[in-house]
Order: sequence, then C-alpha cells, then structure tokens
Amino acid sequence: MRHRPRGSQLGLLLLASQLFQVGLDNIPPVTLAVLGLNVYLYLFPAAPLLKACISVQQTYLFNDWRRLLLSPLHHADDWHLYFNMASFLMKGIRLERRLGGAWFLYLLSVFSLLTGFVYLALEVLLTELTQDPSHSAACAVGFSGVLFALKVLINHYYPGGVTYVMGVPVSNRYASWVELVLIHITAPGSSLIGHLAGILVGLLYTSGPLKTLMKSCSGFVTSNGHTSQPNAYYRSSGYSGTGGGSSGYYQHGTENTTNHTASYTGQTNQRGAPPPYGFHFPEEPSAEEIRRRRLRRFES
Repeated sequence: MRHRPRGSQLGLLLLASQLFQVGLDNIPPVTLAVLGLNVYLYLFPAAPLLKACISVQQTYLFNDWRRLLLSPLHHADDWHLYFNMASFLMKGIRLERRLGGAWFLYLLSVFSLLTGFVYLALEVLLTELTQDPSHSAACAVGFSGVLFALKVLINHYYPGGVTYVMGVPVSNRYASWVELVLIHITAPGSSLIGHLAGILVGLLYTSGPLKTLMKSCSGFVTSNGHTSQPNAYYRSSGYSGTGGGSSGYYQHGTENTTNHTASYTGQTNQRGAPPPYGFHFPEEPSAEEIRRRRLRRFES
C-alpha cells in the first residue's frame, strides 16, 4: 500500500481541529464517512496523482475510466485536502440534514461521476474550438468540482442572503459564478473547467432534468427526493442544519495538482459577521424553557 510522504501535514492538523470544534456528534454520518474516506485516500492513495487525475487524454483516449472514480477522492497535498474538506464539512452538514443520508450519498455519487464526464466534455469542446491539444492533456484532481455543484444546491435550497467572497458581499444567486472567476484570477493554475463542470452539474439538478432522472432510477427515496424513513440520527440530533441565513460556511478548495488556494466565503449571521468555522449552534434554552421541559417529563 502506498503511503503519503512524511511532512508537517499542518493541513491535516487544522482539519482535525475544525472537526473537534464542530463536534463529531454534530456531523451527519454520510458527511463524516465521505470526509474520512478522503482523508484515508490522502494518507494511503489508491494510485499516484498522475494515475488518479482526470484528463481527456488519459481517461478517454487511453481508456482509463477508473480515473472518474479516483480523481475526486485524491488531493495533491494537505492544504488541498484541508480547504476542500473544510468546505465539504459545512455544505454536507446542511444538505444531508435537509435531504437525508441515503439521498445525499446517492447525490454525491452521481455528482462525482457526472462532474468528471462534464469536465471531459468541456475539455473536448475547448480542444475542438481552439485547436489546442493542451486542453486534452490538462489533468485535474480533487473534490472541488463536486463542491461547486453542492454550492449551487445550497443557494437553491437557501435562497436570498449574501455570501462573502474574499471579503466582498455577493448575492447568493451569483456567488458560485463570482467564486469561479475570482479563484481562476487569484490561482491561475486552478482548474477553471473542473469548477465550471461542478456548477453545470448543480444547475442540471436544480433547474434541469437530473433530479427527475435520479428519482426515476432510485428505489429508496420518496417522490419528494427525501428518504422515506429518516434514521434516528436525523430525528434526534440537536444540530439544526436547515436554518436560514444564520448558518454559514467558509472555504472552497481549488482543484489543482501544483498550486492550491482557497476563497473565503461565509454567509452572514444575524450580527452581520460569519459564525465561528461557518457553524451555527442552537442557542442555549432559557430557564423558563428548562422548567417547562422538566414539567413535561414529570407529567409523562
């Protein structure tokens, strides 16, 4: 089994710190499992990066389709992993709480594969339009394409409000597109096409036929796209992930095998500042609420 070379791994330490700040009990099971899988494959890669990244040349021309599975789950370094997983943590908590674990897992699986297919199609189109073979050779790796798709869903399910992109307030309606451009400007080596593919997949789900197709192909969801029997976690968890603009999220990692950056994003809370780590905990119950709960317990 391949092992990641030793180093400072500060990104891993920061990710562990953020997980404990949020609290493992507050992270829904699918989100936690997918995050754990990404960390595991960073520490013990299933393939070297050059054999895991996705490109037209390597995937289509050389018929190496397993890259569609490997590329979103591998990261170039600990910072690449940290920024992507920090972003996924916040998005996953909100979406899994809203959609249910089974549908969210199904969603992530479809998005991971479809983002890769859309990326390949866009690179083929660019190669034909520009007659530049470098587009077919461009190789991308990382989870950020899927993150852009999830961001489109976040803005769809929680419309209105403002997202701060690098400190600039932007309407949630346009935040994904602004981030796409700003990340490409500030990190020219990042995968613009990979991020664009994620946005297009998200739009296929929210405004196109993808959600209908997914529902018609699944047998474990109800007609509204949610699990028919939420498990005990979703019924009893104290975290309220379906709130409005008071919840927030921070980072987006960029998809790049050499240079990585992150855009600062966070929805404002009621005091006008992002909550710590983009996470909003329920307020402590008042003394009167505690008294009422005790009375109900005795009455029952």
